[in-house]
Amino acid sequence: MNKSAPLVDAYLHKGLREKLVLLLREKGITDENVLTAIGKIPRHFFLDSAFDKIAYEDRAFPIAADQTISQPYTVAYQTQLLQIKKGDKVLEIGTGSMYQTSVLAEMGAQVFTIERQKQLFDKTAKYVFKDLYLNVQFFFGDGFEGLPDLAPFDKILITAAAPHLPEKLWAQLKTSGKMIIPLDESETAQRMMRLTKKRDGSVKKEAFDQFSFVPMLQGKTQK
Repeated sequence: MNKSAPLVDAYLHKGLREKLVLLLREKGITDENVLTAIGKIPRHFFLDSAFDKIAYEDRAFPIAADQTISQPYTVAYQTQLLQIKKGDKVLEIGTGSMYQTSVLAEMGAQVFTIERQKQLFDKTAKYVFKDLYLNVQFFFGDGFEGLPDLAPFDKILITAAAPHLPEKLWAQLKTSGKMIIPLDESETAQRMMRLTKKRDGSVKKEAFDQFSFVPMLQGKTQK
């Protein structure tokens, strides 16, 4: 998030968001709650001011710690698959820019979000919507470990390329809960999966489109 320039949401930005929502509809996003949230949240708040005029293009941009803010279509796609209901207790793995976090919060979820990059986590202290979204809690830690003391969760969203299904996260998902996870299929692409926990603890798998994410890594950084 840009800290040097004042945060202004001008008519230009709002108009660009309207165009973005129309584009997402054309690309197949049908969940009106997802579209409404994306239409409300100023994406340019989460990017350096150099990206101000292109912040609403449907593409990823670099942020700190060699990470990226996902393209709006990816954010909308994952969120739609998650089938968020107001009051859902959601564990997000990979806080990143806090944009996806904000979309979940705007939709009324109780968001527990983990970031392993200290440089990115430190930015959460100045979260631009901290007084608006009281339903968000930030944690610095290893995403593979999750938050066992706060489990179980209704939904789990993984925003990085996972090499496999993290067993500890699966254990923290409630029965009938859903996990959205991009699973590695190759060095350059991941298959978006929706995993639902059955009553016996087994998994119902649904496969969707391919995407490209930064890798999900173990541990946490101190820089």
